[in-house]
Amino acid sequence: MKLQIVPARQGIVWFQQGVRTFIKQPLAFTGLFFMFMAAVSLISLVPVIGLPIALALLPAATLGLMAATEIADRGQFPMPQVLIAGFRAGRARLQSMLVLGGLYAAGFILVMGISATIDGGQFAKVYLLGGEITPEVVLQGDFQSAALVAMLLYIPLSLLFWHAPALVHWHGVTPIKSLFFSGVACLRNFWAFTVYGMVWMGAFLGTATVAAMVVTALGNLELINAILFPVGLAMAAMFFTSFYFTYRDCFEAPDSAAPPNGSVNAE
Repeated sequence: MKLQIVPARQGIVWFQQGVRTFIKQPLAFTGLFFMFMAAVSLISLVPVIGLPIALALLPAATLGLMAATEIADRGQFPMPQVLIAGFRAGRARLQSMLVLGGLYAAGFILVMGISATIDGGQFAKVYLLGGEITPEVVLQGDFQSAALVAMLLYIPLSLLFWHAPALVHWHGVTPIKSLFFSGVACLRNFWAFTVYGMVWMGAFLGTATVAAMVVTALGNLELINAILFPVGLAMAAMFFTSFYFTYRDCFEAPDSAAPPNGSVNAE
């Protein structure tokens, strides 16, 4: 396994590849993402243990969407069972994926716990349990500070887990090493991921703006949810589809072609 360093413009390419692959199989990817979200949401409703289990399943679910992208990129149709690909790669990798999920759940709960020390848990309750959110709550300084702290703490957590499920699944890397290699890959390709994030942020904001303009033009504000839900679902599916390409370009097999700007061994 080799870590590949890519130029900043690759962030735009990742965005384009995600959108292009989604367009090849829009119904498949939208359906898979909806199934993924529905399953996680249902599991999280189980009292006490539901939320930790749902969080622990997220790395494996993300891997399932990446595996679906790999299949679609080969010109094939990804079937629903691809979502559990992370649990079908042998006992050793199954155990590693479960450990990775447990680490993610612990990390996420820790982030929310730290934010709760700022506002008494209001933000964590809204984010995790779907608590009522009102303008008065949002405008509170403590709530805003807690949200900001949670976001800042979640960024390094997400970078550690960005490539980790793929490294565990496709390379058989141990959970701890996968976190290390994922973090290193994201840092070494900082500018590519920065461009990638900015492009996706612009895409989400632009899509929401256009949808709002359409609703305003129609003069029926009740249509906002009817329009934003399917559009948001498709955009989120595109975003997750692009994950695979970030992994594929950051990690190459030893016998693959030399990367454009050099590579670093990650073994």
